[in-house]
Amino acid sequence: MSSPDTGPPRPARDDPPPPGAGRRIKVWFRFVPREDWLPYDTEGLWATRLSADTARVDNVPFLQDGVAEGETVRFTTDADGVHWATGRVADSGNCTVRVLPVPDGPLGRDARAVHERFSPFGLGGEVFSADFPLVALTVPVGADFRAIKELLVRGRDEGWWHFEVSCATEAWREA
Repeated sequence: MSSPDTGPPRPARDDPPPPGAGRRIKVWFRFVPREDWLPYDTEGLWATRLSADTARVDNVPFLQDGVAEGETVRFTTDADGVHWATGRVADSGNCTVRVLPVPDGPLGRDARAVHERFSPFGLGGEVFSADFPLVALTVPVGADFRAIKELLVRGRDEGWWHFEVSCATEAWREA
């Protein structure tokens, strides 16, 4: 596999979009695994190709920090055709929150119960697996950040879940 720092040359601004623009691709992110966490050092996220080297992230990350659904990332493509993220080009305004229900808490290991708690806010998200019911939520720009943060803290304090905010905006921090 070639280095993720190599890739196709960027087209001139006046060139038409490359063949495949608008097509869904998998963009891979590399990171250092956290101690006492899942043993992965890469995560692939679905994205819509926007240009020869940019794509919009189409799903919520479970492992990669600092990225949210809807953001535009730059990538390089290695000799094997794998697209490796090299940086963020444009923020979406969305945030990423991960919620892990406490197995012996009031919700048990029920990811659906987590989704139900956040459904009044219209949050979309995904579940890692039935064995590991980590719920990754996209908190869209314009959502009631203050109320969502209050629910997250309440759930933690009442033993429903553990949570982390893996991608936050200034609006989120100020809410």
